[in-house]
Amino acid sequence: MTTTDIEIHGHCDERYAAVREAFARNFADEPEVGASVAVSIGGQLAIDLWAGAADRERTRSWGRDTIVNVFSTTKGLAALAAHMLADRRQLDVDAPVTRYWPEFGQAGKERLPVRYLLTHQAGLTALDGDLPQEIWLDWDAVCAQLARQQPRWIPGTRHGYHTITFGHLVGEVVRRVDGRTVGAFVRDEIARPLGVDFFIGTPASEDHRVADILPDTRTPSPAGAIASAVSAVDWNERARRAAEIPAANGHGNARALATIYGALACGGEANGVRLLSERAVRLAATEVAAGMDETLKAPTHRTLGFMLPFAEFNDVRPAGSFGHAGAGGSQGFADPARRLGFGYAMNQMLSPQPGETRPPTGGMDPRGQRLLAALYAAL
Repeated sequence: MTTTDIEIHGHCDERYAAVREAFARNFADEPEVGASVAVSIGGQLAIDLWAGAADRERTRSWGRDTIVNVFSTTKGLAALAAHMLADRRQLDVDAPVTRYWPEFGQAGKERLPVRYLLTHQAGLTALDGDLPQEIWLDWDAVCAQLARQQPRWIPGTRHGYHTITFGHLVGEVVRRVDGRTVGAFVRDEIARPLGVDFFIGTPASEDHRVADILPDTRTPSPAGAIASAVSAVDWNERARRAAEIPAANGHGNARALATIYGALACGGEANGVRLLSERAVRLAATEVAAGMDETLKAPTHRTLGFMLPFAEFNDVRPAGSFGHAGAGGSQGFADPARRLGFGYAMNQMLSPQPGETRPPTGGMDPRGQRLLAALYAAL
């Protein structure tokens, strides 16, 4: 396939024509099926592109309003909800979780602070026991299990990616403080005000525009174990789309991610909609945990709920940017120094292959890195 074989839709400022070309090259050089990429600069979309197919059979085109599961990129929206409550002084991240969720104070967790839920330092990386996958469809059952569990390390002494539990830990605190589920909060306080499509708990009414997730059928490297485990579940099932799994099943597109992170990159506000104060944005971008990740087995850098670039792996994303990426390749981030928000969403999952040296997170996916190299070269 050549770059002329794929029809690219949308708009791209001429200054960033190289990004459009890189987007086309992803379809030529990688097993890209359907995808969208968007960039907001100064609160305005400079790039908003989409192309390819939205279904397994390649019979349904990816359209302007196509949305797709962005997996752990969802964590950034759950973290943003918590930051918004903290910015409104409704949530104190240094208070014990039990102030808001009394039942959590079991198995030595009485004094565990909210911040450790956001920084992946709580030691509750997975649910104990041989539990069925269906438990993730039952919010109350998952939260009750987490409340009972003993941390796998002394909280605060280590950090390890809370692959799925992050969303329920942070999301239950949001629910206890605000009264709404994290999905309802994101809908009412973030997506609707900004006029973008992002759902945590996607209604059946939107199924006609949801792209199928296509698992990576290649043999993963050991580093790709997390991504391959996530893709082993059929995320196209209606029940998994409908459930609120704030660490793994947000549905949106690149435009939504670029717009949301574009607001954060502009001091917390865009087009008259303020998500965070400038002080809160600085807090969201500040590193608080770094070093070897107990789950990913790779060095990571974290803020309160967001991930920082993987400098150790020659990440194209610049220092000072913050956001979150998802298994298989999706990502969104803010670059405050350039007032830039970036989003990339796709349906073909890719995981690290034997011989590849990169962590199993979407931020280092070669498709996203290609797009970012073209973008930053043009700035």
